[in-house]
Amino acid sequence: MKALTWQGKRSVSVEEVPDPRIQEPTDAIVRITSSGICGSDLHLYEVLGPFMDKGDVVGHEPMGIVEEVGPAVTNLKPGDRVVVPFNISCGNCFMCRQGLQSQCETTQVREYNSGCAIYGYSRMYGSVPGGQAEYLRVPHADYGPIKVPDTGEDERYLYLSDVVPTAWQAVKYAAPPEGGSLAVLGLGPIGQMSARIGRHLGYRVIAVDPVAERRAMAERHGVETLDLHSDVAEELRESTDGRGPDAVVDAVGMEAHGSPVAGVAQQAVGLLPGPLARKAMETAGSDRLNAVYTAIDAVRRGGTISLSGVYGGSKSPLPLLTMFDKQLQLRMGQCNVKRWIDDLLPLVDDPSDPLGVLDLKTHTASLDQAPEMYEKFQKKQDGCIKVVLKP
Repeated sequence: MKALTWQGKRSVSVEEVPDPRIQEPTDAIVRITSSGICGSDLHLYEVLGPFMDKGDVVGHEPMGIVEEVGPAVTNLKPGDRVVVPFNISCGNCFMCRQGLQSQCETTQVREYNSGCAIYGYSRMYGSVPGGQAEYLRVPHADYGPIKVPDTGEDERYLYLSDVVPTAWQAVKYAAPPEGGSLAVLGLGPIGQMSARIGRHLGYRVIAVDPVAERRAMAERHGVETLDLHSDVAEELRESTDGRGPDAVVDAVGMEAHGSPVAGVAQQAVGLLPGPLARKAMETAGSDRLNAVYTAIDAVRRGGTISLSGVYGGSKSPLPLLTMFDKQLQLRMGQCNVKRWIDDLLPLVDDPSDPLGVLDLKTHTASLDQAPEMYEKFQKKQDGCIKVVLKP
C-alpha cells in the first residue's frame, strides 16, 4: 500500500510499504478514506525528529471503512464506517476506567515513561504505524474505533479522531466560570475549535494569532481576535476589566513564535546524532515557551491555564514564583478521546453544525500531494489551516 513516511527533518515522502494485517484477536484493518494533518505532525517534521526513524508511517487523525476484524472484535464488522481516536487504549485498565485513556496502562510506552501509544507519533509513543496511508491496523478495535453514520461528509466526523475532543478537553480543563472569559492562544485547528467550543458553552472568547486568515476564520464564529505582538498580554488584561481573562488555553505548544533563544536550542538539538539528540530532549529545556509565558502573564489572579499544545523538553523553565503568587491552576495532557465522545458525537452529527466542523478544512489533497502540503502547512502559506488527505 501507499503511505506517507518520515525520511528526515522537514522531509516526508509517499512510499510503498507492506499492507497491515491482523496480528492480535482484538485488531481491525481499516481502509482510510480521510486523514488529517495535525499541527502536532509538524513537531515530528521539525523538532521531534530525534525520536523518529526513517520510514516511520505518520498520521494520527484517520477515519475509514472496516475491512477486516479479529475474532475477538464483536462491536465492529466489515463495512462499518469508523473514526479512529489518535490514542490507543484498551478500555479495561485502571486508567481507562478513570476516563484517562491517554494514560492506558495496557499500551503505555514504558521505555520513554510515556502515556498510551499513539498512531504515527515517534518512539516516545510506541512507533505504531500511522493513518496517513491507504490502510491502518487498529489495535484494541474492540474498544477504540467510533462508529459513525454512513451518510454525510467525512469532515463532519473526522475531527472526532483528535481536533474536536482535544479542544473540548482544553476548554473543560480551562473551566472559566459561567459567562466568564476565555483567551485562546493560537488559531491552528485546535485553537480554532477551542474558541468555537468556548463560544458554544457561553463564554466570551478572545483569540490571539499572528496570521490574518486564521483570525478571520475565528471571527466568522463570533470570536474576538487580537494580532500577536509584544504587549498582547496587556491588551488582554485591558479588554477584561484590567484583571485578565478567567482562563487561557495555550493551543500553540513547543514551537511558539517570539522565542528566539529556545528556537536556537531546538535547531542545535536537531543537529546532534539521534541518540544524543534524544538525550538532550529528555534532559534539557528545549521548548519555545513564549505562549506559556504569555498565558501566565495574561490570565487573571486565581485563573486557570490549560495546555493543549505539545511540549517536549523535560526541563523547560517556568516562572513558579509568579505562578504561585497569582494562585494559578495549570492543567494539561494528551486528550482522553473516548471520555468525551458521548458529549461530542451529537454535536458533530447535528445538521446545524454548532461547532462549525464543516468550516475548518482549508485544503484537500491526495496522499501523493502530502509532502507539499506539510511544507505549506508549516510555512502557513496559501491560508493553510487544516489539510485533509484523501488516500
